[in-house]
Amino acid sequence: MTNRTILPSQNTAYGFYGTVTTCPLRDCTSEVFWTLASTLIAEAINAQGEAEMIGIRDFLDSKMGRHFADEVIDALRSGETNTKSALEATIDKWQRRGISAQTEASHGIPEGLPHLDGWVTHYAILAETDV
Repeated sequence: MTNRTILPSQNTAYGFYGTVTTCPLRDCTSEVFWTLASTLIAEAINAQGEAEMIGIRDFLDSKMGRHFADEVIDALRSGETNTKSALEATIDKWQRRGISAQTEASHGIPEGLPHLDGWVTHYAILAETDV
């Protein structure tokens, strides 16, 4: 059974949430933006349970989540007509981009894995191993 309960941000000042809050081009509140991003990422990576949803939350709350938000905002600036289409374009871009050899060496995420899958899985593993 797939459990895709959207987890709230634990870092509303920074990461994805904080970055989109400052975006004048958004067409929804930061909370709605967060929920939509979490939902679309979960669909894109085929999240199957709580561990992956934690990985999505922690990814979005991280420095990488800020970079992801920057690219969503760039998509809005480049002509995407709404938040959802900007998120979908950015998710597609991240899924087509592979994890680099440098990222594998520094973070242990396997080279070639789709970028978004790799980072969400990385944060899910970190959450599970956090003591």
